[in-house]
Amino acid sequence: MQRLTLTAAVPRLARPLPAGVPAIKAPAGLLLPVLLLAAWQVATTAHLVAPELLPPPAQVARTLLALARSGELGRHLAATLGRLGVGFAVGAAAGIVLGSLTGAAPSARRLLDPLIQGLRSVPSIAWVPLFIIWLGIAEGSKVALIAVGAFFPVYLNLMAGIAAVDGRLVDVARMHGFRPLGVLTQVLLPASLPALVTGLRGGLGLAWMFVAAAELMGASEGLGFLLTDGEQTGRPEVVIAAILLFAVLGRLSDWLLAGLARRMLPPA
Repeated sequence: MQRLTLTAAVPRLARPLPAGVPAIKAPAGLLLPVLLLAAWQVATTAHLVAPELLPPPAQVARTLLALARSGELGRHLAATLGRLGVGFAVGAAAGIVLGSLTGAAPSARRLLDPLIQGLRSVPSIAWVPLFIIWLGIAEGSKVALIAVGAFFPVYLNLMAGIAAVDGRLVDVARMHGFRPLGVLTQVLLPASLPALVTGLRGGLGLAWMFVAAAELMGASEGLGFLLTDGEQTGRPEVVIAAILLFAVLGRLSDWLLAGLARRMLPPA
């Protein structure tokens, strides 16, 4: 019965985060994009902006439709989503492992955290030459760059979340015979689940930014390739279409992750 009391106490520490995973209200959230779209349409219709610099929304929509009909859009989406999925999974897994270790063990935190914090300050573009030398220009270097982007938010949030868990819960767990791994999996990780969710959402957002950078370095397919191709061929409608796809897909993936988090976290 005491063990049940211990594990039942853990979720209560996780309840404040649902405020950090807000329910998405579509009408309010769509208001500003609709207004921006209307302003864009007005600016192009009134010739306030040259069409070769900012094509009208209808032209961008026709470009997306043509890419979809030709199958080119599906190919680029599959390439980007595949790279993003693998890179995010690798980076998040590494962040969870090291964040758990440094959060639960102060000695590991003193040993590893200064180095990781220093690496966090390295600009993303600085990793590109090294990854190309190590892994070549193919998929490996792109996935590695995306993983770096996803790693740091997951690591930092989880480490801070575990370190902030009430030490009395850990003491009670040890009194009831929990081994270190059991303390981590049964007490620390459940109690720091809100921080982990925040880190995963941050890591996913950075993964989307890093996948664009990764696909600018020698990719032959992907939304980043569309950006480069549109710039090199002087087609702003292709560039804008790729940017809009990044925005929509990034928001959709965050919405899905937030919905999953609401299912995982206990109700307030």
